[in-house]
Amino acid sequence: MTKIAMWSGPRNLSTALMYSFGNRADFAVVDEPFYAHYLRETGLTHPMREEVLASQPQDADQVIQSLTKANAKHFYQKHMCQHMLPTVPRDWMLSVKNVFLIRHPARVIASFGAKYEGFGLADIGFSQQLELFERLRAKGHNPLVIDSADIRTAPEAMLKKLCAALDLSFDRAMLHWPKGGHASDGIWASHWYNAVHASTGFAGPEGPLPVMETAKQKDLLAAALPVYDKLARHKLPL
Repeated sequence: MTKIAMWSGPRNLSTALMYSFGNRADFAVVDEPFYAHYLRETGLTHPMREEVLASQPQDADQVIQSLTKANAKHFYQKHMCQHMLPTVPRDWMLSVKNVFLIRHPARVIASFGAKYEGFGLADIGFSQQLELFERLRAKGHNPLVIDSADIRTAPEAMLKKLCAALDLSFDRAMLHWPKGGHASDGIWASHWYNAVHASTGFAGPEGPLPVMETAKQKDLLAAALPVYDKLARHKLPL
């Protein structure tokens, strides 16, 4: 059994990649299992907060047990790095194959801002992504890094490389999925997943980077870009 923990921030192609693995007959998937715990501990008023809290276990240890004891043939876990609060245990990460999905922060800031106002660096996961990556490296692990831009540019080529690096066979079912979402979508899908629900495959290459128009956007980009650049040095090549 292969357990994959895919670590990203919001608006990173993470849902499309979950659908890609979820369309394989040999994979079970789970969508952001620490979300309810994160909302309970932080008190943040995210869209659909009460629905999220009611839909998942709120205890981190209970979530970890479900992630490590699953008995599907293969298991894909979609995680948001910002959900891994300092109080959440990390040692379980050593028992799964960890992959870090990155996206240029200018695109993340522009996309996240269209769905959620008043956010800061901690909400988009860059610093937490680097912390998790460096923690695994310090433990002697060599986690994978893949850039969402490369997947959108060459989906088949990049998915083949990712599968090879994970010691998995490539399955062409990963290139497409049914319109309308996945049975494992979190309850929050109706707010966040509109675009990917209308899709049946990966969108094509993105255009120019969005312009950061406000001082706050520029400050966020200045803080997040060094993290992105550091992680990008380790990414699977296109």
